Amino acid sequence: MMKVPSSVLLCLLITCLGASACYEPIANTSDSGSNQSESVFPEPESTAGESDPDSNKGSNSAKEEELVKEQGPANGGFRANFESNLKRHGIDPGSVLDTSNAVESRILAEYGAVFLTTADPPSKVMFTSEPEVSSFQSNAGSVAERFGGVTIELQPEAMNALKKAASVADSRGLKITPRDGAEAGRRSYAKTLDLWNSRFLKAADHWRSKGRLTADQVSRLKSLPIKEQVSEVLELEKSGIYFNTFFNNSILYSVAAPGTSQHLSMLAFDVSEFQNAEVRNILAEHGWFRTVQNDEPHFTYLGLKESDLPSYGLKKVSKNGGDYWIPDI
Repeated sequence: MMKVPSSVLLCLLITCLGASACYEPIANTSDSGSNQSESVFPEPESTAGESDPDSNKGSNSAKEEELVKEQGPANGGFRANFESNLKRHGIDPGSVLDTSNAVESRILAEYGAVFLTTADPPSKVMFTSEPEVSSFQSNAGSVAERFGGVTIELQPEAMNALKKAASVADSRGLKITPRDGAEAGRRSYAKTLDLWNSRFLKAADHWRSKGRLTADQVSRLKSLPIKEQVSEVLELEKSGIYFNTFFNNSILYSVAAPGTSQHLSMLAFDVSEFQNAEVRNILAEHGWFRTVQNDEPHFTYLGLKESDLPSYGLKKVSKNGGDYWIPDI
């Protein structure tokens, strides 16, 4: 074997050390602030397939997809999925719905799609007091964001989806803004009672003036506890004594019964641009759907794909040029 002179070895060692000392990784020259949207809404978070080398967190969209996959629809239609989703959130279905109560059963049939949400579903079909509502809202949690100059409160998951939808709309030259101010989002029990009375009291006096109700009947109606009052109103409507704004349809198509509004669960948002089909499509792509018939501006956060809604027991009803997803009961 040829012997390498020590002087040559020394030169090789110096050369290697020099190369190592001069190595520098290539700098990331991308400007994280460049090309940022001028929208007031933040850019959507990374979607599945994009990676962030500086973070070990998975994207929200990937988590949402996984959640929906984990949930999956249950066999047995709407009622089975209603119970399955409540149990998934640790809620006893028996504590949510009184099946012997005709009013609650009617409310579930009218507004029940919200119980399929991937966020926190309401803990009652019909809340009966402000403390009940406050307790639910506190446990579910809420976040506040500015939309169109108005502060709106929703559950975190619902708000995140709405912000993404608004960002997409903004990129297409469209807007998603609240209708009727802050009440487009979270509401209190007292507010739902006020809205009910704005229709109920006016209609009661209207039918008294028309001779369809006596003064004693109206007085009795007004004095009833709210659950009994709602029950009596719905019963009177069967004979054509309607309590909606124009006295020609059910009051439930005009305003929710006290304690039943989806706004109480912070999963509803009233949209000013509801007539724009592209806006409705963007909202649907982000889990927001119309689920209350005849309430055109009202959208409900379900967090599900539209193509999957029939599998969860919802059926599509088309009215006035728009679609509504309601329980298929």
